[in-house]
Amino acid sequence: MQVIGVRFNGVGKTYYFDPCSFDIKIGDHVIVDTARGPEYALVTMGKRDIGDRKLNSPLKNVLKIADEADAATNEENKRKEKEAFKICLEKIEKNGLDMKLIDVTYAFDASKIMFYFTADGRVDFRELVKDLASAFKTRIELRQIGVRDETKMLGGIGICGRPLCCSTYLSDFAPVSIKMAKQQSLSLNPTKISGTCGRLMCCLKNEQETYEYLRGKLPFKGDVVALPDGSTGEVADLNVLKQTVKILVEEDDEKKLVEIHVSELKVRSRNRKKKNRRDDKGTEKMTAEEKKELELLEKLEKK
Repeated sequence: MQVIGVRFNGVGKTYYFDPCSFDIKIGDHVIVDTARGPEYALVTMGKRDIGDRKLNSPLKNVLKIADEADAATNEENKRKEKEAFKICLEKIEKNGLDMKLIDVTYAFDASKIMFYFTADGRVDFRELVKDLASAFKTRIELRQIGVRDETKMLGGIGICGRPLCCSTYLSDFAPVSIKMAKQQSLSLNPTKISGTCGRLMCCLKNEQETYEYLRGKLPFKGDVVALPDGSTGEVADLNVLKQTVKILVEEDDEKKLVEIHVSELKVRSRNRKKKNRRDDKGTEKMTAEEKKELELLEKLEKK
C-alpha cells in the first residue's frame, strides 16, 4: 500500500495517510482527514510502499493539497491560539486552579480548541471548561501532559549546546533508566544526568545499544590477560569508547599501569567474582547491592 507521512506541529510523530490520487511531495502542506476532523499538516515523507502489517489502523485519506486560502486559515488559527492562551490564563486565575497552561491548539475548522497543561496532581477543571465554552462558543478539551511533553512543546537548548532532541527529531519518548547511566560509567548524580525537563536525558537511551555492543568486547576488571610481549597483568580499568584496557603489570618488582587496545590482548583467566555476570546482551549484570542503589536513585528521579 502506498502512503505519505505527515506531521502536525513540525516536530513529533509521523502519521501515515493515503495520498489518494494527489501528486504530493516532501515539504507540501495538505489537509488530511483525522478523528477530530480536517487538519492542516506538513508532508515529511513522500509516497512510499509499506506493508499492511506495519499499519496499526485503517488509513485515512488526504482530502486536498493545501492552497493559499488554507494557509491563511492556518495562520488565523495560530493568531487565535495566542488570544485563547491569554483568556485561559485569566480563567485559571479566576478559578484559583493549581495548573500551568502550556499550549493551545485550534482545530483547522475551529470546531474545537485544545488546552494543554501540567499539574502536580488531578485538577477539577469543570468550572474552567464552562467558562471557556462560554467565552469561545465552541467545543473545549483540556488535556494534562507530562513534563517531557511540556519540554518538547516549548523547546530549548540542552547541556550539549544544541537544540533539544525531543523538540527537533524525536517522535516518541523511549524509557530511560539510571541503569543505563551506570553501564555508561556516568555519574549517578541525578542533577548531572537529567535533561531540561528534569527527567533522565534521552541521549542515554540513544547511546545504550552502542555501549552494550562495545562493552561486550572487553574483559572484566580483575581478569588476568596476556600482553603482546608475552607478559601477564590484571585488568584495572576500561575505556569502553576507545576500546582500551588499563592493565596492572609488575616490572622490576614495581607495579605500573599500561594502556593497550583490547585487540592486542588475550584473556588468561576470569575474575571469579564476575565470571558469570554477563547477561544475554554481553553486558555485566549487577549485584543485589547495586540493584538496591539504582532502585533508590530511580525513586528519587521520579519525584
